[in-house]
Amino acid sequence: MRSSDVALPSYCDSLTTYSRRETVGVMIGELGMGSAFPIRVQSMTTTNTMDTEATIAQSIRMIEAGCELVRITAPSIREAKNLEAIRNGLHARGYTTPLVADIHYTPNAAEIAARIVEKVRINPGNYVDKKQFNVIEYTDVEYAAEMDRIRDRFLPLIQICKEHGTAMRIGTNHGSLSDRIMSRYGDSPHGMVESALEFLRIADDEGYQNIVLSMKSSNTLVMIQAYRLLVARLKQEKLKPYPLHLGVTEAGDGDDGRVKSALGIGTLLEDGLGDTIRVSLTEEPEAEIPVALALARRYA
Repeated sequence: MRSSDVALPSYCDSLTTYSRRETVGVMIGELGMGSAFPIRVQSMTTTNTMDTEATIAQSIRMIEAGCELVRITAPSIREAKNLEAIRNGLHARGYTTPLVADIHYTPNAAEIAARIVEKVRINPGNYVDKKQFNVIEYTDVEYAAEMDRIRDRFLPLIQICKEHGTAMRIGTNHGSLSDRIMSRYGDSPHGMVESALEFLRIADDEGYQNIVLSMKSSNTLVMIQAYRLLVARLKQEKLKPYPLHLGVTEAGDGDDGRVKSALGIGTLLEDGLGDTIRVSLTEEPEAEIPVALALARRYA
């Protein structure tokens, strides 16, 4: 069989020549993300968000190491409100790097954070749903009712993001798929992709497109398959080619964590996929930045 006869995969333009996937542009504050911009490098604080000074100090260490987005966990309304003090403290010290609020389980916290920081990250597996580890048989009518429930809870955040110019990452985690997704699609890359698409379709219907997507897993094979399938599904449904955030969750530390991250992230970068990356090491967050920069530098 001639090479010209081989059908190209639906996730990249070429199997032999590097070609970066073209995406829409997303603005995170004044930072542009997407194929028209360099691959952005980010990390996440490990301090208690209520410890304002410690979070500011760690953020500064990350920024000075080359971090372009600082993600901070906001598990409740209390932490979400304190993001304003952290942001103001960074600005007072001359640092204007965009902040990302990391949200799980608490839509109210996301709605507060979206008025303060430049970007919010939600996990579609637990933004509306609470994990009960139940297997549920849905009829199509019952499943449609579930989508209506998600829409009602998700719409307020979309409206706030539109009003305040806030970006959003819809970030699926392999380890926290909802009972609904697990029951219908299984613990699989397919389920991961559908989890994000449920929320993305709602945002698309509302004309909100300042969105980044991610499919993170500690299993590099699952992660790679999920990102490739996501790109194919976006094309299939004629949804916009949104930028992708790449990362291997809980990669570990030392050489093992670096090799595992390079395997997962590097494979997708070679496919031309990926517009921002985070190397998740169990080390100080500023230690992640040189590894991420080394991976991104190849595609500068």
